[in-house]
Amino acid sequence: MTSPARRVALAIDALRHGWPIRVDDSLTLLPAETGLGDGVSSTRMLISAARAVTLKLANQRDAAVPEAPVLIRGADPFDLAAARALADPALDLAVPLKGPFLAEAIANPAAAEAAMALARLAGILPAFLVDPAPAGEVQAVQVADLADWADTARLGVASRARLPVAAAEDAEIVAFRALDDLREHVALVIGQQRSDRAPLVRLHSECLTGDILGSLKCDCGPQLDAALRAMADEAAQGGWGVLLYLRQEGRGIGLINKLRAYQLQDQGFDTVDANNRLGLPTEARDFPVAARMLDLLGVGPIRLMTNNPAKVAALTAAGVRVAERVPHQLPPNPHNARYLDTKRDRTGHLL
Repeated sequence: MTSPARRVALAIDALRHGWPIRVDDSLTLLPAETGLGDGVSSTRMLISAARAVTLKLANQRDAAVPEAPVLIRGADPFDLAAARALADPALDLAVPLKGPFLAEAIANPAAAEAAMALARLAGILPAFLVDPAPAGEVQAVQVADLADWADTARLGVASRARLPVAAAEDAEIVAFRALDDLREHVALVIGQQRSDRAPLVRLHSECLTGDILGSLKCDCGPQLDAALRAMADEAAQGGWGVLLYLRQEGRGIGLINKLRAYQLQDQGFDTVDANNRLGLPTEARDFPVAARMLDLLGVGPIRLMTNNPAKVAALTAAGVRVAERVPHQLPPNPHNARYLDTKRDRTGHLL
């Protein structure tokens, strides 16, 4: 018998491969972005509220939750090419004319919301053909399965090893993995762990462009380097530090969607509006995962390196004792100044 968490994993895999899923035995959905099948079409699509606003199909109350689902019907059936053009706001300048469409009531809102969450977890655009024909083989999943998949008790230590790094030769890397979840989070422990002194802790969400490629559009790479140096200094003074490196690219929206957000930023949207225009939440990181990692490491109270009070609140809500917020501010460059202003003005960072 397939477990609830395994059903979610199989549904995410199906969406990445372009195969249909069926949620709660009520919604059969084919992902617009990755969908496969000869001659597949549907007269209805499930899209985000933010996308519906762009298409003049939702009011301001609906737009307050950009990732909320909206069911629309077209005058003509959507084939996969039309569905992809409708799904991606980065293509609006290239394919400007769409519609007319009619918004319809959703019979099972919980199933529709679960589908949008599954799309985000799969790293694809939150847009689906509804009851596509022909549907082909369908992967079934239940709304309640998502809670089992997200249960942090499933996360455990997979391996650990000594890892000298440029900032600190006395470091240990610890890898964490959960069954049915391909993401492998890691922690870097710098210095000697001790119970009588709260460690300096930094939660760092994966940023391929900033951490590896040296992107100037964000401050991720410099923040990572500065955090490791600060922890090394802490260790030199008899303390210790823990870097939690979370595989949650783009604040939990995935690499491809983050690059789509970059496209929208080039069209004039700020970071928040770009994410929301894609039908994705401004903040989708999984802070309970970070709390579980700290617990598995045997970490008690922490001194958290962050400029974001909301991160302190989220970790506290997840059961982490934050003894102190340690500012972690770096100077802007010409390419990320607006990004940092948006952090300050729209997401409450203390910059």
